[in-house]
Amino acid sequence: MKKHITSAISQSFGKFANREFAKPIQSFINSSYVKIMGLDMSEFHSPSTYRTLNALFTRKLREDREYSLDSKDFISPCDSFITECGDIDRRHAFQIKGMKYHSDELLGEHFSKEEKSIVEDGTFINFYLSPKDYHRYHMPTNAKVLKAVHIPGKFYPVNIPSLKKRVNLFAENERVVVLCETTDKKRFYMVLVSALNVGVMQVSFEPKIKTNADAQSSSAYSYESLHLNKGDDFGCFEMGSTIVILAQKDMLDVNVRAGEHVRYGDTIAELK
Repeated sequence: MKKHITSAISQSFGKFANREFAKPIQSFINSSYVKIMGLDMSEFHSPSTYRTLNALFTRKLREDREYSLDSKDFISPCDSFITECGDIDRRHAFQIKGMKYHSDELLGEHFSKEEKSIVEDGTFINFYLSPKDYHRYHMPTNAKVLKAVHIPGKFYPVNIPSLKKRVNLFAENERVVVLCETTDKKRFYMVLVSALNVGVMQVSFEPKIKTNADAQSSSAYSYESLHLNKGDDFGCFEMGSTIVILAQKDMLDVNVRAGEHVRYGDTIAELK
């Protein structure tokens, strides 16, 4: 399969972002990026301490944020802009208002009809991470990870203009689909969607997943006893991108709306 131009661009950018320049040059690159993109570095180390631009992209918090420990509170997995959220109508959700996609296409071929059907008439939330956002993602609730599927694809931009003009954008881009089960046996998917200039989507619990590589077919990984707690860091985007949550019917009472900015740790829904 011929490499798509978006993949070639993203891989080239990834090489630049991972290159370690001489300290004065690297410090200039990092500080320029912070200034141009408007990064808030108050919770992080000084830009000059990061040895590559990618290390700056994937920076960790100096101290974890406080968030609700109430088991019913479902927190935002990331810092992001809510591009759309609402009810899944007969397995259709919106990438943005007026642009529907079928959830089966997003989830791909490695999930059974039964596994896909759990989100019918459920709830979806789209989180867009801009290049200036904190790029790591966390678990929104205590959950058991049942399966992770890597689906190679394209690397179209996932910003607002692109969402408005490209049909099925989420289902065309490379993604990692993670199926989770809460302690109350409710199930939801977290879909990590890649984008232009996203060199890698890291998934810390599954090192076999290598994104933005040369894989041409999907790969699936199942787990018997993989438990993650609310707030656990399980990876990051290298540059901004999107997370889509698809939740089972009657699982979430969502209290955010499209157009809102949220931060990792904010309570965005309540488990029913």
